[in-house]
Amino acid sequence: MFTLRVHWTIAPAIAPRPLIHCNRCGGVGSYRCSEKFRINANGKRIDAWLIYRCVDCDNSWNFAILERQARRDIEPALLTALECNDPALARRFAFDAAALRNRAGRVEEFADVTVDKALLDGEPGHASALRLELRLEGATALRLDRLLAGELGLSRSRLRALEDRRRLTVEPDGARTLRKPVRDGVAIHIDLAGEADRCAILSAACR
Repeated sequence: MFTLRVHWTIAPAIAPRPLIHCNRCGGVGSYRCSEKFRINANGKRIDAWLIYRCVDCDNSWNFAILERQARRDIEPALLTALECNDPALARRFAFDAAALRNRAGRVEEFADVTVDKALLDGEPGHASALRLELRLEGATALRLDRLLAGELGLSRSRLRALEDRRRLTVEPDGARTLRKPVRDGVAIHIDLAGEADRCAILSAACR
């Protein structure tokens, strides 16, 4: 049995949004990341925040990054990135749902992702099995079965049927893995021998 090996890099497309009481709107509002930092220097101490804005009224909320941090203890590269509103740094903090939840309490998460696919080994026209190796760049609420269904063009009921027949397995294995959010480091093996749409599924896995 020839196996097509494909690496998927999955990145959440929309950053988590804290749900905070907005004093302008008069109720709990969803706040989006502005990708801008605010820095305050008080003597030799530095405070830094990532600024969020209410999606309805643009009211601001500050997500603390540094609090009363001694300047000498801050890496120069980090301080420069904060001062320059570095997009990569803003994204790193914005997609840290756990840290955001610790600060805000409630967080709205989204299932939208982008998937970058790279062929590792094999040819779609000659393979009869598929091995997907997943790398996750940031937590996502998207379930594994929804990801596979959307990217491979299969219904979730068919995925479950393949799993029940042990023609779809997930490593490391776990109960109801398909129904859980996508996890980093997971590998999926699908035996497609005899499936009429084998070529279409294998091609979809690569593009």
